[in-house]
Amino acid sequence: MSKKIRTEAVDHLFEAILCLKDKEECYTFFEDVCTINEILSLSQRFEVAHMLREQKTYLDIAEKTGASTATISRVNRSLNYGNDGYDMVFARMKGQEGEQ
Repeated sequence: MSKKIRTEAVDHLFEAILCLKDKEECYTFFEDVCTINEILSLSQRFEVAHMLREQKTYLDIAEKTGASTATISRVNRSLNYGNDGYDMVFARMKGQEGEQ
């Protein structure tokens, strides 16, 4: 079952996200747009992806993040067979760290 993600509504949402200027604005916007659990789930998956790229074991990841093995596996599948979105962001974040 494939859902079409590229819609006018999604474009509009992404344009709104791209307007955000700093972390504080992100908190303000995402707290209005998402539930706390949705934000925490997204952040958990992002942390799982980061730890997988650092070659951490499923057990270590589950213990640190509280993620289920199903979630860890799903994120791992995205890292291996997805659109390289995680890696693109990790590379940019690493570049920003070097600038500071």
